[in-house]
Amino acid sequence: MGKLYTILFKVPELQRKVLMTLMFLAVYRLGFYVPLPIVNQDQLKNWQEQQSQNAAGKLFGTVAMFGGTSIGMSTIFGLGIMPYISASIIFQLLGSVVPSLEAMMKEGESGRKKINEYTRYATVILCAIQSAFWVQYMMSPQMGVVLPQHQNFWDGLVCVSIMTAGTIFLMWIGEQIDEYGIGNGISLLIMAGILARMPLAMKQLWENATPRLTADAGKYPITTIVLLIGLFVAVVVGVIAITESQRRIPTQSAKHVRGRRVFGGTRQYLPLKVNQAGVMPIIFASSLLIFPSFILNGMARATQSWRTDTWTVWSSIATLAQEMSDAFQKQGYVYTLFYIVLIYFFCYFWTAITFNPKDMSENLKDYGSFIPGYRPGRRTADYLEKVMLRITYVGAAFLSLVAVIPSLVQNALNVDFTIASFLGGTGLLIVISVCLDLVQKVDSHLIMRNYSGLVSKR
Repeated sequence: MGKLYTILFKVPELQRKVLMTLMFLAVYRLGFYVPLPIVNQDQLKNWQEQQSQNAAGKLFGTVAMFGGTSIGMSTIFGLGIMPYISASIIFQLLGSVVPSLEAMMKEGESGRKKINEYTRYATVILCAIQSAFWVQYMMSPQMGVVLPQHQNFWDGLVCVSIMTAGTIFLMWIGEQIDEYGIGNGISLLIMAGILARMPLAMKQLWENATPRLTADAGKYPITTIVLLIGLFVAVVVGVIAITESQRRIPTQSAKHVRGRRVFGGTRQYLPLKVNQAGVMPIIFASSLLIFPSFILNGMARATQSWRTDTWTVWSSIATLAQEMSDAFQKQGYVYTLFYIVLIYFFCYFWTAITFNPKDMSENLKDYGSFIPGYRPGRRTADYLEKVMLRITYVGAAFLSLVAVIPSLVQNALNVDFTIASFLGGTGLLIVISVCLDLVQKVDSHLIMRNYSGLVSKR
């Protein structure tokens, strides 16, 4: 820690970037304590406590974590940064199927600016839609946290505008961190939202811990604490290993003679990341698994109103739909099975979009390099695709394990989901990945100025 402090303050530019980043993150966190003007805070607190104890609240909490927000999204930054992430993902997916967007991506800086402009417009639309649904839900009897005198269209419109402007401001903060700070701005905002949950998780663990080997209901014995600490260390080590692991494919550059000198012929490596998709498959899978619960619950209510003593078919459908809805909300075996299947699907899907073996083969050919034993062109592309399919299977297996750890820990050790989700799971995966990226960028700044990096072996 002392070395980090000394290094940061030795480089004025790096010091300025770090301070600017911390200032923007502080503004980001302060906004989460500025409530909307129409909300009854006491009722909202009671509603949050009720939701945190049931299955639906756990499901919403998992998805809210990705946007750096919380279940009770009733502040000016209530939507978090998730609408911008969703818009970015949409345009990245469209870029692989829409020829005009694909050509725009290949134009370089001008094309990137144009796509960023479209992404901002799409973010505003998504914010307006999401905030409108959320404000309407807050005014409904199911939640009932809006003061009676504010349950009208114009007050709702004001809150929709405030929440939309809040997310746009967060998007601007992320861009300012990219330009004037250090690290990826959007990733740092998500990490700050996840780490903000740490005090609550640590408080619950401390209050319910006991030094006994066996504990009463609601208390965590010393064996549970040791297992949680061991799980935390194992997940950290595993995430670092998988995130940094690569499959290095040897490449050989062709020799060419210029005058009396021979150039090329050097042996290099083409690094392929094991976890090429990152955390995106978990985000996609978690977001999609919200809809089956809503759809099945709606089917159960609709068919329940139709069924009679003679219509046993509607009765069976209503019962089955309600059981399936409960299974998804409780995140049981059915939910876990679908979760793992979707993670595998989106791992391969996202890798297929971001990794193009044909383009990589053509690039190797253009630079005069080749993979020993494989002819440039189609055979090289087929080999790269085959290798990527194999290592993606390993990366998907690891992501599936990390994603289901909180549910397994909660069921096996009877631990609160807030603690389980922080000490091992997707949140920890995001935090470690962002920290590794941040360390690499700090290292690059230091090495450029002839300082030893944070992970230097010297």
